[in-house]
Amino acid sequence: METQTKQVERALIATVGRTEDPILIGIVEHEPNLVLLLATQETLGTVARVQEEFPDIEYRTILLDDAESLIEAFRRAREAYRLAKERGAQVVVTDITGGTKPMTAGATLALSGMGVVFSYVGGPDRDPETGRVRRGYERIRVLEDPTERYHEADWRAFKANWNAWRMDAATAVLDRILRLPILGPAERRFYQHLSDVVRGLAAWDRFHHQKALEQIEKALPVALAIAEAWRHGNKVRVLTRLEQELSRLRRLAEKAGKPTRNLLADLLANAERRAEAGRYDDAVARLYRAVELAVEADLYSRTGIVLRDLETWPSELGSDLRERVQYAGLKAVVDVVFDIDLRLGNQGTFAQRIRGDWGWIEPFLERRHKSILAHGTVPVNKEDYQGFRGLFDEWGIESADPWPRW
Repeated sequence: METQTKQVERALIATVGRTEDPILIGIVEHEPNLVLLLATQETLGTVARVQEEFPDIEYRTILLDDAESLIEAFRRAREAYRLAKERGAQVVVTDITGGTKPMTAGATLALSGMGVVFSYVGGPDRDPETGRVRRGYERIRVLEDPTERYHEADWRAFKANWNAWRMDAATAVLDRILRLPILGPAERRFYQHLSDVVRGLAAWDRFHHQKALEQIEKALPVALAIAEAWRHGNKVRVLTRLEQELSRLRRLAEKAGKPTRNLLADLLANAERRAEAGRYDDAVARLYRAVELAVEADLYSRTGIVLRDLETWPSELGSDLRERVQYAGLKAVVDVVFDIDLRLGNQGTFAQRIRGDWGWIEPFLERRHKSILAHGTVPVNKEDYQGFRGLFDEWGIESADPWPRW
């Protein structure tokens, strides 16, 4: 027997029944260094006969209290897999020939999608009384893991990354799926176009609205059409909901460079995605800019003035205001827009409201200044973000609708 500290290259996990023949055939075929046997008190005799036949292999026997429990079989199979990986096994084979039906079903459920190789000993010539394959007629089959064919583990990883707004990571998972040789033409086409959609969302998340529009507009209809043909309800739901967001993305692309209210809503939605991911410093940095953008958007919507584009300014606004706007920060922007409205005779503007509210706005701005991403060393927490975000609710400024989740 090998020492417990030695690393193994190949491990065999086997469900144990009344006969040792399937396990012996599996050992000959797969040549494991470590054999982990899922057995019961009633099948310990089978375990002993296997060990007598191949005494130089390391064995671990994992006992099941209930051979007719799926949960018990699932738990013990996972335990066997953990032991194999702890010993450094690069290849794990699972033979599901022996044992009760709940044992084989539980082991299959536990180890599907774990990268194991499934093995089964069968054959056409069976004893009519026992149903077992006659000795000498056994044939070993390597079985394909259905979760690999249908890439369920990768699909779960993709959805988790999308739902956490990690679009680059979601794209990497799709790229991994696209490298699978078992994909059919329709599957390959769907995942390729879905990958382009996700790349478009990543561009959108970085405010590259024109690039995002070009990618999503081209890829989304194809991905959605395939999902509809498959009648995959969840895929259809998410992609249809995303299709509805394209009109907003088009408006963003059409008004590139303009401080629109649509851009403000998009910025707030972007901040919310950062907050949902626990990135509160990033989220608050976006809210800080959103206060400034709210003032600029209000001015633009009423007057057509783009604050930092002096060519859009009417001639009656003096050179003193033009000079002040060149290097204006948030407070200076509010003051400049306040004075622009004053000179144009506008009343009840957002800049005027902000000036009036500045006393209770300032603590949130000060908290942002102390952030690591601004001028300080103190990380922003959830409560800081929520307090700052609540200002926009008070002002009646809504974010854009969130992107759909899986």
